[in-house]
Amino acid sequence: MKNGEVTFLVFRGEREKGIFKEYKIPYQEGMVVLDGILYIQSKLDGDMAVRWNCKAAKCGSCAAEINGKPSLMCKTKVKDLEQPIKVEPMRAYPHIKDLVSDTSWNMKTRRNMIQKIGFSPKKDANWRMKDQDIEKGREFRACIECGLCLDTCHVLREHKLFEKFIGPAYLTFAAYLETHPMDSANRLKWLKEEGGIMYCNITKCCTEACPEEIHITDNAIIPLKERVADEFFDPIRMIARKIFGGKS
Repeated sequence: MKNGEVTFLVFRGEREKGIFKEYKIPYQEGMVVLDGILYIQSKLDGDMAVRWNCKAAKCGSCAAEINGKPSLMCKTKVKDLEQPIKVEPMRAYPHIKDLVSDTSWNMKTRRNMIQKIGFSPKKDANWRMKDQDIEKGREFRACIECGLCLDTCHVLREHKLFEKFIGPAYLTFAAYLETHPMDSANRLKWLKEEGGIMYCNITKCCTEACPEEIHITDNAIIPLKERVADEFFDPIRMIARKIFGGKS
């Protein structure tokens, strides 16, 4: 930090008409990017739009792209970044203004999943669960739905297949439902046809972006893809369906 100053380049305006505006602000020990953005908003540019809530890396509201990397502003330390620090909204989503993206698709996707393939408890279950069975889904429950994995996913970011692919965050949610010891639903057909799981080509960019360090690719997506492939693309099962009229 030269002379105790930090230089920010912050995206202002609308997607097609916006510009990056430069701000120089005083540096304070321990400052994170969100501190700088809130300083700019309160001291220099009061009409700047920014979304945030907990400032503890648990709500996911302050997700943005910092120096080109999808990150949480409240978790990204200024001292670890090259200057000028370039802050812009997530590119995969529709844009509203300044640093605010329209992430309403997230809620719609989760609501749709709950309605169609939500938790289905086993009948006549006594609800006694072993620790090792509960542990299977613990990692997936850590998801804060910040949207960073969705923003970095090229299927959504580059190809905009929001109507065909639920993305890594909600494949993680599906994996949580699948690992629940009291669940009885079969989601494989839905994951293949409506969830679009086969669009994922395992680049692991979602895992790298996750602020909760969930192993999205290895522990959630790959096991689900393997089960879908076994069910619908296994040649022996396909032959059995033809012989027995769709029953394998």
